[in-house]
Amino acid sequence: MGTNRAPVCAIPVHEVEITAVRAQGAGGQNVNKVSNAVHLRFDVRASSLDEAVKERLLRLGDQRVTREGVVVIKAQRHRSLELNRAEALARLQALVDSAAVEPRARIPTRPTLGSQRKRRECKERRSRVKALRGRVED
Repeated sequence: MGTNRAPVCAIPVHEVEITAVRAQGAGGQNVNKVSNAVHLRFDVRASSLDEAVKERLLRLGDQRVTREGVVVIKAQRHRSLELNRAEALARLQALVDSAAVEPRARIPTRPTLGSQRKRRECKERRSRVKALRGRVED
């Protein structure tokens, strides 16, 4: 919503199911009689996305992805159906784009000699402090 980057994976519009529903919350009479909110459903498993992207999208752990592999997005911020529809599609595109970027493999590193030495010195210092807490003898 603040980014102007091109989508990494384009989502075909025919794979997205968009339903107009009534919005929740305040809004007076308008909210009770006009269906301006958008309920978007996108079946990841049945989509034409790349298999690697599908797998990452399903493993995201995002609450918008159901157990069945369907992305559910509800947009109701705007008063117009078209703006809510555009926002829902943009949020879906952002979610797919985040899954499309392959995470870099972590290269395990070893602690430096200085950090090892510092850790041991802290342990020794703490050990000496705790040793002073023993029973006092005359």
